Amino acid sequence: MHSRIVRYEYSGDAQELTQRAEDGVLPILEAQPGFRAYSLFESEGEIISLSTFDTREQAEAANAAIADWVAENMQDDIKLVEARFGEVLFSTLLPVGTKAGTGA
Repeated sequence: MHSRIVRYEYSGDAQELTQRAEDGVLPILEAQPGFRAYSLFESEGEIISLSTFDTREQAEAANAAIADWVAENMQDDIKLVEARFGEVLFSTLLPVGTKAGTGA
């Protein structure tokens, strides 16, 4: 599995922005092949987005779909700081682990 981690600077109310993202971004992610999980959190004046997919290619494709929605719906409220992709090596939320082939 692969995750996409994105940092955004924001203005306004983080809770309101999160609700807008849940209403707009989540359905886009759920429609993407390989989608597994999505989380948003606020830290030190930034909103952090974490989404997980079966493959890096799926994560990158979802990134493009999300970027379009954000540009159309939130461009005045958030600014992309950084986007990164990486392989999930271990997760307590997803069936991924370090024991080869066991998922535990």
